[in-house]
Amino acid sequence: MCLTCGCSDHSETTLTNIQNDQAEEQYQHTHTLPDGTLITHTHSHSSPHEHHSPAAPHLHAQIHGTTITLEEQILGKNDLLAAQNRHWFQERQILALNLVSSPGSGKTTLLVRTINDLKGQVNFSVIEGDQATLNDAQRIRETGCQVVQINTGTGCHLEAAMIKTAYNDLKPSANSIVMIENVGNLVCPALFDLGESAKVVILSVTE
Repeated sequence: MCLTCGCSDHSETTLTNIQNDQAEEQYQHTHTLPDGTLITHTHSHSSPHEHHSPAAPHLHAQIHGTTITLEEQILGKNDLLAAQNRHWFQERQILALNLVSSPGSGKTTLLVRTINDLKGQVNFSVIEGDQATLNDAQRIRETGCQVVQINTGTGCHLEAAMIKTAYNDLKPSANSIVMIENVGNLVCPALFDLGESAKVVILSVTE
């Protein structure tokens, strides 16, 4: 649970790849083993839910019944994964930008305009964050840019584990730009490092 606003722990976040107009939903889980090792895995909605590593026993019974009371535990795990993401991007000379704003400030509109204006000059990939819909990802797809949608359900922000799953699905090319459109919220996204090169804050006139 997010201690800032009380949103969910994202244990049932879905990732949808809409390339070629085909949607495939995946569910993501991150578990911490007793030795501190982080295990992140995904499975499709229709596939059996299994861990594929003998070192990673199924921990749902223990984890889902546990309340984490220290914010440091949540952010510490996220920061570790964010560092791994940052290293992955840097190795490939990928510029990763995390777009944050309150709802309706124009993140997607700016993103669509940027992709269209720089088409043929810059290779973009987009990770879309939204609580429920595929609408923004569909708008990005219409530009011809590759995109995956992360739906966070009741969660109000993206986390590093979600980004790792997304770029493994997207497979962005080296020397490209990955745009991460965070969930519309100016509070929690500020706390969670995703492994981005920089945050881009978008404000509407009314703000």
